[in-house]
Amino acid sequence: MSKVSRRKALGLIGMAPLAGSVLTAGHATPDASAAGVTTSDRARRRIQERHLPNISLITQDGKRVRFYDDLVKDKVVSLNFFYANCDKVCPVVMAHLAKVQNLLGSRLGRDIFMYSFTLKPEEDTIDVLKRTHHMYGAKPGWTYLTANPKDMESLRVAIGFTYPDPAIDQDKEQHIGNIRYGNEPLMLWSACPGMARPGWIAETLQWVINPESFRGQKA
Repeated sequence: MSKVSRRKALGLIGMAPLAGSVLTAGHATPDASAAGVTTSDRARRRIQERHLPNISLITQDGKRVRFYDDLVKDKVVSLNFFYANCDKVCPVVMAHLAKVQNLLGSRLGRDIFMYSFTLKPEEDTIDVLKRTHHMYGAKPGWTYLTANPKDMESLRVAIGFTYPDPAIDQDKEQHIGNIRYGNEPLMLWSACPGMARPGWIAETLQWVINPESFRGQKA
């Protein structure tokens, strides 16, 4: 299977809800251009309003940031959820991300930013996040974050880390191990399995940094 076809296969996983926003937001009103608002502007704003809430978060170093304004706007990012005492999917996904950051090399913290959000803000204090950040050898450009429980839940739902079955969705031990990734200014959003090979994940993330480099390649 070629690189592009593998990437397309991964991209089908977790496409909703962000991809749907691009499709539904892409029609400007007739007077949009006259008002100085392009179709792209309108689509980008709709994605932000529906799926990229500007909630307040705290990093593993105790710094307060805004999700959209500080972390996502005008950036290429990867997003995942975990919690420190997880003994199932989290350790595998986080270990894979630790390898991914190494594969990204100097692009991490410059061309792409990795963000990991706790599913259990009641347990994962700043000190816990800092220890976990150190445990996985996280480098500058890979940030761990927490917030109040209500905001963390709204963020999880907004960016699509949910199950259709409400009972399963509320069981954090069965949480989704996907990695959401996106190029915010280009409105390219998709997801891939966090259990996939680190090289595969890194390749996918590098594609979203510069999708033009793959234009014209055959699947």
